[in-house]
Amino acid sequence: MLSSQSSFGSCYTTQDFCAIMNHPSNKHKCGHSLIIRQWKQGAPWQEREIHPSELIASSQNQAPGYISAETQLYTILAKANEIRNCHECKQALIKAFLMPSLWWTDHLRKSNGYFGCEVTRDGEEITGLNSWAFFQSKKMTNERVYVWSKFNIFTRWISETKQTAILIFDTEDHTPHPFENLTLEEHLLGDPFWIYPYILNSISDLEENAVWAIRDQIRPIEKGPRDIPAHRNKGQPPNYRKLHDIARHSIHVTETLDVALQTIERILENHRTYMYPGDSVLSPSLQTSQAWQAIQSRLSFPQSFLGSLRHRSISNEKRLQNEIQLTFQNVARHDALVMMDDSAALKTLAFVTFTFLPPTFICAMFSMSFFNYDQDLGWKVSGKFWIYWAFAVPTTVFSAALWFYWQRNPPSRQIQGRMDAFSRGLDHMENV
Repeated sequence: MLSSQSSFGSCYTTQDFCAIMNHPSNKHKCGHSLIIRQWKQGAPWQEREIHPSELIASSQNQAPGYISAETQLYTILAKANEIRNCHECKQALIKAFLMPSLWWTDHLRKSNGYFGCEVTRDGEEITGLNSWAFFQSKKMTNERVYVWSKFNIFTRWISETKQTAILIFDTEDHTPHPFENLTLEEHLLGDPFWIYPYILNSISDLEENAVWAIRDQIRPIEKGPRDIPAHRNKGQPPNYRKLHDIARHSIHVTETLDVALQTIERILENHRTYMYPGDSVLSPSLQTSQAWQAIQSRLSFPQSFLGSLRHRSISNEKRLQNEIQLTFQNVARHDALVMMDDSAALKTLAFVTFTFLPPTFICAMFSMSFFNYDQDLGWKVSGKFWIYWAFAVPTTVFSAALWFYWQRNPPSRQIQGRMDAFSRGLDHMENV
């Protein structure tokens, strides 16, 4: 039995592991379970439920005991958050699949996307390749309802048996199963990256639905009425909250596309590094470029497709911003029209004031002490009546002149002129 140390975890013998698991303190107390599904070409999926601690492998070159030797692919459905908090279950997965402890860290759990891989060795012997990837996509049904779909996977490819294990964490009902209807080409099983074209095809489908869901929200807005109702009873005002919610979702969709493209680039880079024909350290039998080119082209196509989809997502953002700007411009135009109506009302008030101002002035003037009316003597005008004109005329002229000067030279313009002169002075000092 092999019992050497790996860069991903400790190898162990079947007897040692069984002794540990049969200890009374290590019985299944947590109640967590895994769903294992096995598949081989031409046969249906075989499914069973086990506890994580039952995953026992005799060596790094072998799959766990529950896996048939004829199995080509087996998937394990698990809940990462539950296992992360259970030391027994987490250690069982780490040992069974040589998982890096890095995978269980909080910063990786909160990431928005990544890809990593590493060759596993037992001494000088290469035992396989582990890879881990995370994708997510956001699809909205309306401005308030949306769904996040996530692909959180860890894979182990065993070089001796060419078997592939895929741990699928926290899968949702609305997330498609990329391996449900497989049709494998036997010569591709020697490439540990053969599973990623299936995953990327599912990601492409999710992202396309997400982008078109945003478009389906924008199109009715573009085709809707352009004018802002002049009165509240004549139509609905703009729904600013809806516009900004759609913009928020659109930004998230573009973000997931950017991260997915970056992740695919890392997959392609590692595939070239580890599996290039004639230079492959993982599959020496891969002497021809046929299998490598097939996988490489199937990995490249989703990159091209998602790149084009990203441009459509950016176009959605710009179209939405255009609608938001148009809405604000229409509102500004509507406000300007309202101000014009208010100005017309003020002109009416000014005309009414002007109409009644002369009679008011006459009444006020004849009520002054400069005039006196006696029933016997009649009207009398004071000889000091000139004092009124001496003060009234200069005051009126001064007020009119002050108003005219104020209109021609407002304080804001004077302050701006002083600031401009000060700036020119500073520029002149710097040039000197």
